[in-house]
Amino acid sequence: MSDLVQVRDRGHVRVIRMNRPGKKNAASLELAWGVIEAIREATKEDDVWVIGLTGTEDAFCAGLDLTPDEGQEEFIPLSGQDRYLDDLGWVSRFYFTLREECDKPIVGGINGVAVGAGLSLAMATDIRIMASSARLLAGYPRIGGSPDGGLSITLSQAIGYEQAMKFLLENRTVTGEEAKSLGMVSQVVPDEQFDEEFDKYLDLLTNLSPITARTTKRVLRTANRIEVEKQLHYELWNIGKSLGSLDGQEARRAFIEKRPPIFTGRTE
Repeated sequence: MSDLVQVRDRGHVRVIRMNRPGKKNAASLELAWGVIEAIREATKEDDVWVIGLTGTEDAFCAGLDLTPDEGQEEFIPLSGQDRYLDDLGWVSRFYFTLREECDKPIVGGINGVAVGAGLSLAMATDIRIMASSARLLAGYPRIGGSPDGGLSITLSQAIGYEQAMKFLLENRTVTGEEAKSLGMVSQVVPDEQFDEEFDKYLDLLTNLSPITARTTKRVLRTANRIEVEKQLHYELWNIGKSLGSLDGQEARRAFIEKRPPIFTGRTE
């Protein structure tokens, strides 16, 4: 297990904590695959009934690390999926692992900022609790991209089509009570009470039979079933097209140069 992912057990609860505070838990390959492997391990262990996923200090996950360290390829696991055949990649694996591979309840503890891929990861959890000062932001439009990581599925399911469109296209920051009113999270707690309330809720879910919890997740995801792999591949195709367009390249240049972008609507 990567040092960037901390695992703590308490009774039948397993808490997985992203631990890269200097980068606001931005997702390097090491961190991303560390989270995926930690969820997979928790899924396999009979004594773990409920899983909590959160971050350290003031961040849940600030999205993709744009300044990754060298040698990150070594953190792509060979077990289960051959790295050259897994065309979903780690961002789509966030959704696939949390929602499809794992049938145990996963509670997202959004302790701080969740942006881009970090927001996709947060929304892939089954139930979300948010600190009052935490911030949710799509981030994709600012770099000329469309959503990935299953966000097209989870966001529209949580808040509906129109509100999902508004949130993504306006690229505005949502905090606390607004996130709750939209349906992105179910509970907002004061920052100083966050850890206590997060643990309390995780413990509450262990009062249920683990069989009840798992079968409930199975039937709910089946009721909301779409062609998941097809949708995840479609996300990847679209974000590739948008990022590779002239407008996408201009968006990233403007982001780096801290100026408004000048768009032409041209793909090439």
